[in-house]
Amino acid sequence: MTIEQAQKEVDNWITTVGVRYFSELTNLGILMEEVGELSRILVRKYGEQSFKESDKGKDLSDEMADVLWVLICLANQTGVDLTKALQENFVKKNLRDADRHKQNEKLK
Repeated sequence: MTIEQAQKEVDNWITTVGVRYFSELTNLGILMEEVGELSRILVRKYGEQSFKESDKGKDLSDEMADVLWVLICLANQTGVDLTKALQENFVKKNLRDADRHKQNEKLK
């Protein structure tokens, strides 16, 4: 699935099953919640914290998909073409950071 297809499929699901989009601010809050859930799993899996009983069985890929879903909702609501935005972001990073990371002593 391409990013463009994902944006179309999320829009189709929202307008048929989900009835309508939540407001942009509500979706921003939901995005923060989903990022928090993703963070919780990553911190416990790769960090020093241990899993709580309520964290067990949570799936990292599902949490990432939840974040992506809400981000796509926000892009759809605000008219952002994520494919184009990501392509432009690569250009920006390639120009700005062409040598930056290679010269970073912390990364060696």
